[in-house]
Amino acid sequence: MYLENRQELLKVNTSNKNDVIKRLGQPHSKSLKEKNTWIYIERTKTKGKIYKLGRDVLVNNNVLVVKFDNRGILQEKLFYNKDNMKDYKFAKNETANDIKRGTFLNSFLQSLRQKMRSNAPKN
Repeated sequence: MYLENRQELLKVNTSNKNDVIKRLGQPHSKSLKEKNTWIYIERTKTKGKIYKLGRDVLVNNNVLVVKFDNRGILQEKLFYNKDNMKDYKFAKNETANDIKRGTFLNSFLQSLRQKMRSNAPKN
C-alpha cells in the first residue's frame, strides 16, 4: 500500500516535480509521447495457499500516472489498482484482413519445392 498512501500526499496544482520525487522517488517510466507524464508501478505477490498449489498470488497491482504542466506543477494524478483496472472496455471493432493466403497444404508444397530446387545439383 506504499504507492496508494503516498499518492494521497500529492496535491494537484500545488505539488511540483521535486515534491513527487521526494515522496515517491524517481519514476519507473516516463511517457514517450508526453515528456511531462510519469508512471509509478507497485506490484506485490505472495505465495498461495495449499489449494493454489503454492503458486504466486497477486496482492497489489497499483499504477500511478502523474502529469505535469510546462513549469513542473502537478496537473493530474490517476491512480489505478487491480480492481479498477478490470473496468476498462476495449473496442470490439475488428480490422478486416483482406490478405488472402493459400491453404496450409499449398504453402507446405511450395516450401518443399523451394528446398528441392536449392539443393539440386548445379550444371
